[in-house]
Parts: sequence; C-alpha cells; structure tokens
Amino acid sequence: MSGVSAVVLAAGAGSRFGGGKLLAPFGGRSLIEATLNGLRGAPVGETIVVIGTGGERLRSVSTAYGARVVENQYWAEGMSTSVRVGLRACSPDARAAVVALADQPLVGAGAVGRLVEAFEGGAPVAVATYGGKQRNPALFSREVWPLLEREMSGDRGARAVLMRHPELVTEVPCDDVADPGDVDTVEDLRRLEEELSSPERSRVIGQ
Repeated sequence: MSGVSAVVLAAGAGSRFGGGKLLAPFGGRSLIEATLNGLRGAPVGETIVVIGTGGERLRSVSTAYGARVVENQYWAEGMSTSVRVGLRACSPDARAAVVALADQPLVGAGAVGRLVEAFEGGAPVAVATYGGKQRNPALFSREVWPLLEREMSGDRGARAVLMRHPELVTEVPCDDVADPGDVDTVEDLRRLEEELSSPERSRVIGQ
C-alpha cells in the first residue's frame, strides 16, 4: 500500500446538532458510514477512527467498514487532542497521515488521492482547497508530526500550526472531485442530502 494512514476524527459531541450527529441518517446510511464509504478506494493502507468516550455505536459501525477505532478520553479539550491520538495510533511504518472529519461525507477518495499524490511528489504537508480556500482533508508527513505534537492546542487542530508554517504547505485544488461541506446542524444534513441527490454533483464526488 501507499504507507499512508487515514485518520477520521469522530470524537466531537455534535452539540449544535442536538446529539447523535454521526449516527443520523444520510443518503440511506448513517453519516459516519457515508464518510467511511466515501473513503473506500482511497490510496491508504489503514483507516483509523478517533471516537470520544462512550462511542460504542460508532465503534461497531466503523469496524464494520474495516476501520480501526481508538478512543480519545480528552476529546472535550478540542480537536487537537483527537489529531494527536490519531497520529499516535498510526502504523509504525506509516510515512504520512491524511486527517479527515467524520462529518464531511462528500470528501471521498478523490481528494485523498490527490493529497497522497502531492506527498509522493515531495510535499511535507498537503491541504485540500476549494474555491482557493484551505479546507479538509489535510495530509501530514511523519516528519512534521513532532511539530504538530508541540504546537497544536484547543479546537483548531492543525490549522493554526499551518498558518505559522506556510512554507510547509502545498495547496491541492479539489473542487472537481469533492465537496467540503460539513454537518453542524440538522439543516446542514438536509442540504447536503439534497446536494447528494443532484446528478451533476454525484458525478463529481463519485457517489
């Protein structure tokens, strides 16, 4: 395989959604299933799902999709803690990790493939862009993991670190293969479902 791990962050409380966000129905399956299904075919050697305390239903769903599940007991302290847990769980021979969000079901394998291609071309950090703006997912080569460990804090994950070290970042346009829309509310979920049903958008994201 590519020697690249996929780390899917699924430990948030989803308080704006009203709870149970990642298990909410989306396109005939749960939201977390839609995200994991979209990653099938991505050029990664393993998929790791980071859950919060008590995420047993998420665990069973994720393992059914072939993912390895790790628990972040400190998830309430922010996304950076889940990134750390995910990176530490990666296979010892992983050369890089792609970090994705569980509530972005329309990202998919196409965007991950482009990030891996940029990494194979020498990029230490590759970040997907849409409309010229950096979004998710993002790939981090193992050489920058110690930097993330030192500098990440709170709920901004690696974003603040990348802003401080722009020289590390290669931007990778993904407008034509993915959609970075995320689900914070029930309205977001319905809007993305409508987008999923659009024939033109379905062709782009490969659903």
